Amino acid sequence: MHEILFLVEDSPEGGYEARALGESIFTEADDLESLRQMIMDAVECHFEEMLRPKLIRLHFVREEVLAL
Repeated sequence: MHEILFLVEDSPEGGYEARALGESIFTEADDLESLRQMIMDAVECHFEEMLRPKLIRLHFVREEVLAL
């Protein structure tokens, strides 16, 4: 695997949540810097060294609701 993609969203409780597409990896943190580190740690733990993706891509999803 060359790359893994995480969807990053605001957590309802505050902070951020990240979920990998195609893998069973989920993590959360209070701030973006901590989330980045948690994602890297989770990927390192999830994959054996030879199978570990070389790139981790973060896709930020933000939902906004407008009312008239």
